[in-house]
Amino acid sequence: MRPFDYSFEFFPPKTDAAGRKLDKALDELEILNPSFVSITYGAGGTTRERTFNTVNRILKQRTISPAAHLTCVGATRNEIDAIVKEYLDAGIDHIVALRGDPPGGVDGKYQPHENGYAYASDLVAGIRELSSDVEISVSAYPELHPESTCWEAELDNLKRKVDAGATRALTQFFFEPDRFLNFVEKASKAGIDIPIIPGIMLQPNFEGLARMSEMCGVEVPENWRVAYEKVGEDKEARKALTIDFGTELVCKLRKGGVTHFHFYTLNSAPIAWDVIRNVRGVARKQAA
Repeated sequence: MRPFDYSFEFFPPKTDAAGRKLDKALDELEILNPSFVSITYGAGGTTRERTFNTVNRILKQRTISPAAHLTCVGATRNEIDAIVKEYLDAGIDHIVALRGDPPGGVDGKYQPHENGYAYASDLVAGIRELSSDVEISVSAYPELHPESTCWEAELDNLKRKVDAGATRALTQFFFEPDRFLNFVEKASKAGIDIPIIPGIMLQPNFEGLARMSEMCGVEVPENWRVAYEKVGEDKEARKALTIDFGTELVCKLRKGGVTHFHFYTLNSAPIAWDVIRNVRGVARKQAA
């Protein structure tokens, strides 16, 4: 039995070259037999066709189970329902249901579509009405969603998604294991009983990581900042740091009882491979 479960997130390729890069990553990670891979959905449905084509191709050509992201933004209920039916008819049985970012990005103001699903909980309920069997993953935020006012509101929102029929929650990335473990404890006390899977970001470009973190309200530990600043523009050193920090985070979470991890791969396999290999090595030593 493998020491832990894992899944991977990818985004649909825009070009033939990007498609070849994704295929290479899938070739390398498919060997690991992940629980599933998810394919993102652009803001306002901008990657609708590419998301469907990518997920459908994985379903038809690979042994990996794919999950398709879907958002509420910029579409009517009828349009969203048609997309869900298209997925179901193709044999895609796992949807990651999200509210989605405002068209202007996370800094913009979200406005529900007049004839659409207003929030992720409404989208989950709509999907569940169309199928009682489809798996539905939703988002969760160990450090609060940027628009949340307090933990009570954050947990109430996640509970609504669970009550609407969500199967599991995939979290925003974070860097401190206690942030996730404390969040899971809060969720359990709030009556949230679905699996909550930590999202692990594998981004070796620290400038990009810092920008994403600021937009998402995620705190970057000072020791991470110092370490990346010391190696500067050395790409191999940045990669090595990302592997080391990823391995440390996963190992600490495993000690806290976590058994499944969702890796944000940025459509590249090597860092995820090395983190999983390292964690497996630690697990073997502990079992010896």
